[in-house]
Amino acid sequence: MQAYTKRALSVLLFIVLMALLWQLYQLYLHNKELRESFSALNNRVETFNEENLVLQADLEYFSEPENLEKEIRSRFNYKKPGENLIIIVPPKNDN
Repeated sequence: MQAYTKRALSVLLFIVLMALLWQLYQLYLHNKELRESFSALNNRVETFNEENLVLQADLEYFSEPENLEKEIRSRFNYKKPGENLIIIVPPKNDN
């Protein structure tokens, strides 16, 4: 009877150990997935921070009336009343 009990306990211990190992493996996979998601989110944050810096620089630049006027003139061919507008077209290169 004792041999049967020892064998049953050994089998039970083996099953419990396998269940624990399986749970540890599942936790490892979940942790790996979370680390990858965290890394991807950090990359997005860095991208948004860089974009934010560019937008802040643009905001500072365009908050100056002279710079805003210069951009409006160059982008939309804007001219003040009484001014003549000359557009110079660069020559074509036949390469």
